[in-house]
Amino acid sequence: MESLALILEPYQDLVGNIAAIVTIGQMFSGSFLCYDIYKQSNTEGVGIVPFTGGLVMALLNLKYGFILRDDNIIRVSFAGTALNIIYLMIYYHYSSEKQKVWGSLGLSGAVAAALLGYAQYEDPNLIEFRFGLIITVLMFYLIGEPLFGIREIVAKQSTEGMPFPIILSGTVVTSSWLLYGIILRNHFMIIQNVVALILCAIQLSLFVIYPSRPKGEDRKPKTKKID
Repeated sequence: MESLALILEPYQDLVGNIAAIVTIGQMFSGSFLCYDIYKQSNTEGVGIVPFTGGLVMALLNLKYGFILRDDNIIRVSFAGTALNIIYLMIYYHYSSEKQKVWGSLGLSGAVAAALLGYAQYEDPNLIEFRFGLIITVLMFYLIGEPLFGIREIVAKQSTEGMPFPIILSGTVVTSSWLLYGIILRNHFMIIQNVVALILCAIQLSLFVIYPSRPKGEDRKPKTKKID
């Protein structure tokens, strides 16, 4: 690990800038899911968790940016907050189960409010590490969330409903931040992104094994020939 850090060290600024750029690019991956929703005129097969989770993470990272006084994190988090609000508006518009959408929004809002409230009262000497740890745990949950339905995926032999654009872009983002963590020799950042990368790799392997739609779904029913 140390030898790799020495090799990459001269490119620290370049790797850091690339990591920031791909993170901003990842935020637009939700637009692909919104386009699928628009094409089919409903939210069937598309879960709301990537959007509610993205909004919560953006809000928490915004707070973390203020804790660290890091302008880059603040700007990126503002953009993520705005984009996820737009995605949720689109999701709500096309959803046929608006009460469930409101329920998900309420739960996400309560979680975000509780954690932001906690940040206000935590010891200033401990908040940076503890709040960062909370964000890391939530990130692991969001990245690994599609795997909670792996039994159904195997049963249906289909990855339908898994957000491929978000998983793929997440793989690129975590790879970039892993390299940056190695350069900084930040063990916390390295462990965080190694675990995230493993979760992304498992999910991508499912797309290799199973098709995006159940077998036979796209086949047109045979019509009987009338004599």
